[in-house]
Amino acid sequence: MTLDDALTALRALAEPGRAEGMSAYHKQTREVIGIPNRALNEVTTEWRRTLPVPERVTLAASLWKTDIFEASIAAAKLLTQARLRPDTEAWALIKSWLPDLDSWAIADHAMMAGQKRLMADLSRMDEVEAWTTSESLWTRRAALTVTLPLAKKNNPNAAEAQARARVLTWAETYVSDTEWFIQKAVAWWLRDLSKHDAEATRAFLEGPGQGLKPFAQKEAAKHL
Repeated sequence: MTLDDALTALRALAEPGRAEGMSAYHKQTREVIGIPNRALNEVTTEWRRTLPVPERVTLAASLWKTDIFEASIAAAKLLTQARLRPDTEAWALIKSWLPDLDSWAIADHAMMAGQKRLMADLSRMDEVEAWTTSESLWTRRAALTVTLPLAKKNNPNAAEAQARARVLTWAETYVSDTEWFIQKAVAWWLRDLSKHDAEATRAFLEGPGQGLKPFAQKEAAKHL
């Protein structure tokens, strides 16, 4: 499938009048086509089913470079799959998107793709740790969103438990970060962790978490 084929397929899914509302809601300055979520999910699911991995990676790279809102999300969805072999090029592509992240919807979809690749190879945690000191709030935030599956594990194995504890040390360094999106990301991570490890969540909130903003503390403790 060529880029032109993919863009033609995406533009055919546009819903009249939807682009303006989406652009305002997501605070976008890039082009927004106006595709309903369900339609975008369906077309990217079909692409994942029919395209071989190398072709998917190539198409994802091309779609991302268009800087069109739905094309960027479609790029991420093309790579959001637990079993993706080989996945070295996919992981490298996802990392290359970090400097472009500038809004929560695109960032979240990109990191959902990243989650699959990270959980497939936890040695990549070393690379993710470098994101925690980035000047970009979106890259710092990505370190938490990409590691969310670790917070959601009911019975983590030894490597997953070690990785989970490592993320908590990153979260500790974020406590003093006053950016709303960072505070929200820490709260989100802890909230999810609390459903599976309430003790660790309480320990964090009673310790370094005391420095979180009140709204973040409340969100983190929501399920305790």
